Amino acid sequence: MKRECRVVYLGRCDFQEAYLLQKQLLSRRIGREIPDTLLILQHHPVITIGRKGCRENILVGREVLCREGIPVYNTDRGGDVTYHGPGQIVGYPILDLNQHGRDVHRLIYMYEEVIIRLLARYGLEGGRLPCYPGVWVENEKICAVGVGISNWVTYHGFALNVNTDLRHFGYISPCGISDRGVTSMSRLLGAKIDEWGVIENLLEIFGLLFGLEMKRHILEKELI
Repeated sequence: MKRECRVVYLGRCDFQEAYLLQKQLLSRRIGREIPDTLLILQHHPVITIGRKGCRENILVGREVLCREGIPVYNTDRGGDVTYHGPGQIVGYPILDLNQHGRDVHRLIYMYEEVIIRLLARYGLEGGRLPCYPGVWVENEKICAVGVGISNWVTYHGFALNVNTDLRHFGYISPCGISDRGVTSMSRLLGAKIDEWGVIENLLEIFGLLFGLEMKRHILEKELI
């Protein structure tokens, strides 16, 4: 019998609000008060800097970011600098790795595999590049991956560019990589993509690979 994973749709929300919710759910998952949980959301435009990141990888000044309404946050995920914004599907899994194998490298591989299989359903060939976490289509990144682990419970996760405004990636050196580009599903397919369809495919593949029964919830108040 498959274990349950609760899926919570947050819609479009502020990065800090989503982060605080992650930390609440993380604490409750460590205490085994709730099952595995997957937050699905989009962020308002924001730049985040991971544990290994530096502000030198933000290529524009504060005045440009203020004009565009793009705040910058330091955060405790792995990786360097990335951008989040509308049209990008973000997944924050709160998983107990005691039930999924205590292997962080395998966890990242599994997140990548979910996205690679999802892209294949749309006729896109995603792949991996050595030493560069995430999913790539040729030399362009389509999905960023960065995780946090506390007491073998995960938080943070992955961000897939579906209908994302790629212009904002020009404000940063994504993940500190200056010689490769960024792309999106809509750019590669030449049309706007049904984001709910992407989410449904993502949930099906995620449940299959992690051996979880994905149970949908709408509001986070059902969990906290």
